[in-house]
Amino acid sequence: MIHIAETLSIRTVEGFLKPDEIEQLNLVMDDTLGSLGRNRYGTARRTTIHEIPGHSPTEAQDVYEPAGRIEMTDIPSKATALLDQALKLHMAVITRTLPSVSGHRPWIYLEYGPGQHITPHADGIAPDPLTRPRQIAAATVTLTDIHETGGAFYVETTGSDAAWTADEAPIGSGYAKGMRFAREGTDMSSPWFRTMPRTRWNVTPAPGTLVVFGSQLVHGTEPVRAGRVRKFLTHFVSE
Repeated sequence: MIHIAETLSIRTVEGFLKPDEIEQLNLVMDDTLGSLGRNRYGTARRTTIHEIPGHSPTEAQDVYEPAGRIEMTDIPSKATALLDQALKLHMAVITRTLPSVSGHRPWIYLEYGPGQHITPHADGIAPDPLTRPRQIAAATVTLTDIHETGGAFYVETTGSDAAWTADEAPIGSGYAKGMRFAREGTDMSSPWFRTMPRTRWNVTPAPGTLVVFGSQLVHGTEPVRAGRVRKFLTHFVSE
């Protein structure tokens, strides 16, 4: 039974990656991106993991990543194996506050350069909250010391009812009583979202710390000041 609190939670897992594992992942990604990869997965990319109904992928990119970023969904198997092993070792800690989690989607690599960021949005219980598997949370692990580079992760909270659909989840649908869903268009493409009052909470985790946050929690990143911010992302699902 999925409770709304799971989809609005945030927690950290310090030491998710050890220093030597961070170094290994940096070397793997250096080798993978090379001189051409940064263009292929950056400025030349015409796809995005984000979707806005009625908009093209390019339009969604303009809304979510207005200054661009590197986004790679087909990461090397060496990186996947290392990240999956870390997840296996720490899954008991994660499910302590996310008891509905039963698995995760493939890892995605993200990289931000100076001025690049992701705008505030909520992922939602994608792709449809009434079909399975249900995406109830996400997690990122940063390889970079963001105290030096900027690009801090943040979440935003609100007391506004504008963020929610009117109807509760149907009885027998696998959700706790009173479950509500984030509105479609909980991103900067929607005038109602842009004007909705929100309070921002910045997070500056140490390199290798896993940040886990609910799929209905608004989140984003601040612009990078200098250097590059590297991170991996996955989504947790309930089967």
